[in-house]
This record gives sequence, C-alpha cells and structure tokens, in this order.
Amino acid sequence: MRPSGRASDALREVRLEPNVSKHAEGSCMAKFGDTHVLCTASIEDKVPGFMRGSGQGWVTAEYGMLPRATHTRGAREAARGKQGGRTLEIQRLIGRSLRAVTDPTGFGERSVQIDCDVIQADGGTRTAAITGSYVALYLAFDFMRQAKVIETIPLTDQVAAVSCGLYNGTPVLDLDYDEDSTAAADANFVLTGRGQIVEIQATAEDQPFDRATFDSLLTLAEGGVAKLCTRQLQAVGIG
Repeated sequence: MRPSGRASDALREVRLEPNVSKHAEGSCMAKFGDTHVLCTASIEDKVPGFMRGSGQGWVTAEYGMLPRATHTRGAREAARGKQGGRTLEIQRLIGRSLRAVTDPTGFGERSVQIDCDVIQADGGTRTAAITGSYVALYLAFDFMRQAKVIETIPLTDQVAAVSCGLYNGTPVLDLDYDEDSTAAADANFVLTGRGQIVEIQATAEDQPFDRATFDSLLTLAEGGVAKLCTRQLQAVGIG
C-alpha cells in the first residue's frame, strides 16, 4: 500500500490552472498533489548573442524554490550570491525539454523566458515545472498569435514529465515526498505527446535494478504522461 493509498499507476490529483498571472504573456499554476509550481512565460524582443542574425528564437528557463516551500526554511539563493548545482541542473532540464518541441524558426529573433517558482514542495517539483511550463509556453505563443505577431503556434508536439520509482519493491507512478525519500530507485521521465523520449534521469538508491524493472517504470511513465498531455490540452482550451 502506498502512503497516499493510490494505485501503483495512479497520478496524484493534478491541476493545471492557466492564466494565473496578470502580467505574464503565458502562465500556469501546476499542482501535483501538494507540490505547487508557478510557471510564467515572458516574451522578449531579443535573443542571446550567439543567436543574433540567425532568424531563430530561443526558449530558456529559470527555476527556484521559495524559502518555505519545504518542511524547513531554506535560504534564498540570491542571498548566498549564487545558484546551487541542483537549481542549475533543473532549470537546464526545463529549457531543454521545451526546446525539444519548439520550432525556433517560427517566432523570429525573440526569446521566451520561462520562470518556475516552487511555492510548495512535496516531491516531483521538476516534473511539475516541465508540465506546467509547456502550458505557459503555449499560452505565450497564443498571445503572440492573437496579436498577429506570428501566424501559427511554433510547437511541434507536447512535452510533459513524471516521476516513477520502486516503493516497497513495487514500481509506482508520480512519487510524493514520503515515497521519494524511501524509494529504492527513482526516475524522472520527460516524454513528448507522441511518446518520444526527451530525457530520462534514473538512479538506484539501494540495489541496482534490472532492465525488466526499468521497462516497468517506463511503461508507467508513458501512461502518466499521456494523462498529463490530456490535462495540458484542457488547460489551453483545446481538449
């Protein structure tokens, strides 16, 4: 039995609330159970120096946790003067995930800056951030389309992410903190709407696991991401 009472293939209650920010061109509050991440997308009429003159746009991301997002207060990274390794790794993952489904030739030499702020953490903050950021990015592009800046939304597919792991020897989907903190193995799967792999991060926390176990985790992730993609479409008004 999982601590939450969920079935092994059940997501937490997932809510993707669009347009929660008054000022951002695109925004989404991603709630995976008690993990809440505010994702905003801001459009800038410039690109990094290495892309100037290319005619292509750029999507990048920043990620951070509020001081009381967890059980104890964490110091703001700005107060320490630099971002931690975990923060840098996660925000690069978010950026790579979104760029994997974005056509850079479709919105000119502009940048979309994604900001993911963890309001409350209960496991799976990076997967919630990626899933919610897609909604924010879509809405930002839709803003540009309605303003007649672009003709079509330059996205080639959806992208979403979910965690899986081994809890008491059983493969389970969408780990919360109670499961993640004691899991024998955990993995984060970033997949497209068509089921293609963008990135997989998998770690054995106890004993190494075999190919059959990995395949079970991947199967769970595919089912979970398919459900998340449906929620994304509903959030942007398509589903």
